[in-house]
Amino acid sequence: MRWGAYSAVCLSVISIGLALGLTMPLVSLRLEGWGYGSFAIGVMAATPAVGVLLGAMLAGRLAARVGTRRLMQLCLISGAFSVGLLAVLQSYPIWIALRLLIGVQLTVVFILGESWINQLAVEKWRGRLVALYGTGYALSQLSGPVLLTFIGTADDRGFWISVGLLVGGSLLLLGRGGAPKVDPHSASGRGLFAFCRKLPAIAWAVVLFAGFEAMILTLLPVYGVRQGFTQAVALAMVSTVVVGDALLQLPIGWLADRISRQSLFKGCGIVLLVSSLGIPLLLHSPAIWPVLVLFGASAGGLFTLSLILIGERYRDDALVRANAHIAQLWGIGCLIGPLATGAASQWISGHALPLIMALGAAGFVVLVSCRGLPSTMQATDAELQQERS
Repeated sequence: MRWGAYSAVCLSVISIGLALGLTMPLVSLRLEGWGYGSFAIGVMAATPAVGVLLGAMLAGRLAARVGTRRLMQLCLISGAFSVGLLAVLQSYPIWIALRLLIGVQLTVVFILGESWINQLAVEKWRGRLVALYGTGYALSQLSGPVLLTFIGTADDRGFWISVGLLVGGSLLLLGRGGAPKVDPHSASGRGLFAFCRKLPAIAWAVVLFAGFEAMILTLLPVYGVRQGFTQAVALAMVSTVVVGDALLQLPIGWLADRISRQSLFKGCGIVLLVSSLGIPLLLHSPAIWPVLVLFGASAGGLFTLSLILIGERYRDDALVRANAHIAQLWGIGCLIGPLATGAASQWISGHALPLIMALGAAGFVVLVSCRGLPSTMQATDAELQQERS
């Protein structure tokens, strides 16, 4: 086990979480201040999802030519440059283009970084090691809104701090080894349908969590403000959700190494369903705070368990390809979630955010109950060939 490489890759990817935790709420609140409606903010939140889909198609080909470590560093540096332009060029159309570019750059880092982490993890500790990464990432996102409450949203310091974080993340990767071996056809986007057909519960869990994360960081602050809370309280709600995600990922990873992962998977979906339905009912009572903790923990658990299940099934090139499919599904979730929620919030119900999450959680529970997971998570050569084609 290469602990130095594992720590460096985790911290490098986690630097993205803190940068996004700063910039995503800042962009949404800045647009709110400029007078844009929920749908326009939802479009802005969904734009990186298109970049995610593009990045998933490019990651493997570029990594095979440039090298995994070097490509991750280049994407972090170029991502820092793009975030800096958000502060310099403050215009809605320009921000749309920049957010698209950032989606491509950071998706490549996520695909290669999470593949690298899973490749380094030894099987008996996989649940805890993947959960430790998930906890660190969630804490970094939590720190973003918390830091934003201290530095404020009136100026552009949040953007510039994010630039520094991404540059620092690239420096952490200098000299690190143990990355998965990649050929030019990996992460090309081929085989997504076969992947979803074979692992539908995992596919839906990723889509659901992607929509959750995009909506929490971009639309939850707006939801809180429009329900009568101050910006500070709305940002505290975002932080509370991410606290729940962060605090319970390690216990979930520990359980994943000891009990049925399918039962744990289903349990997270049930808790997400119940907590989503509880948010509109308890929004203006003290009980909302523990409900938000459970809301974040259960959603985060779905993604952590998805990564664990993927990591135990695939290795090397196939692992990168599986993570590319995860990224594609992530892009779909990031695209559908904010757009649907922004439109529904503006034209149907002010409580669209938790209700849409409840609907998605209900679908997941039905899917995992009916289809379950494959009895063995060791992919055969025939399965890998089918996904490659």
